[in-house]
Amino acid sequence: MKIAVIYDKFREDVLGEYYKRALERAGHTVEHFWLKDSVCIKPEYDLYFRVDDGDYKFDIPHAKLKPGIFYASDVHLKKPFRKISKVVPLYDMVFCAQYDGCQALKRKFPEKVAWLPHAADLEFHKDLGIARDLDIGFVGNDGSVPRKFFLQELRERYPNSFIGNAPSSKINEIYSRSKIVFNYSIKNDINMRMFEALMSGAMLLTNFLEDKGFAQLFEDRKNLVLYKNPKELFELLEYYLGHEGERRAIARAGWELAKERFTYDKRVEEILAYIKRGKA
Repeated sequence: MKIAVIYDKFREDVLGEYYKRALERAGHTVEHFWLKDSVCIKPEYDLYFRVDDGDYKFDIPHAKLKPGIFYASDVHLKKPFRKISKVVPLYDMVFCAQYDGCQALKRKFPEKVAWLPHAADLEFHKDLGIARDLDIGFVGNDGSVPRKFFLQELRERYPNSFIGNAPSSKINEIYSRSKIVFNYSIKNDINMRMFEALMSGAMLLTNFLEDKGFAQLFEDRKNLVLYKNPKELFELLEYYLGHEGERRAIARAGWELAKERFTYDKRVEEILAYIKRGKA
């Protein structure tokens, strides 16, 4: 297929880049367009694929081209949800990264919306096979309460860790060096860090997510570990840092799960399957 992919590329690790690379690995001819250039896209492609990057001002020109699909990442946030709701009718199919926002959109557009969680990139996120010399890894902002309190406590209790911001080119190395990757989803969403941590081969320790589609994807104490409160968080950290065999077994199961089900290559297969069935 000849596919136009529309997104702004300010970094190498933007979501659109992951989908572009996965489409290319699948053997498709892919051309990238910035949003500002979407008005110039010609009607010569087999598919027009818009990837959410937080900017919704340029949707109308390229959305008139068919078949057109949109991958919406931020449907769990109020302001983006309102904007995304307005552009859903422009596309043949909209895939949503977050379960709750997807369910809300499906009530309005039952035939045009499907849940398709985030994933990891086979080339960008992988177990580098290096020594796991960091107790805990976390790449990201401190955010608001309570995450910033958790992160500060982790820094004080586990100085042999990496907790903070890092260039995108270093994230995979940090997670590949980490025994445990910590996660706290600020909006109780199944975020990209979860999939990237699993693919790196580290054990993922993340906050309990009620519903959100979590049970359809993961299993606690089998392919990751959940904590429900601060006390449990630090108890689990102590336990799994002290029980290497159990930690490594969970990390291995998480890696196998991610490699089998949670790659952008797999997501591309699922998207194109909709098209082949005539749903987009």
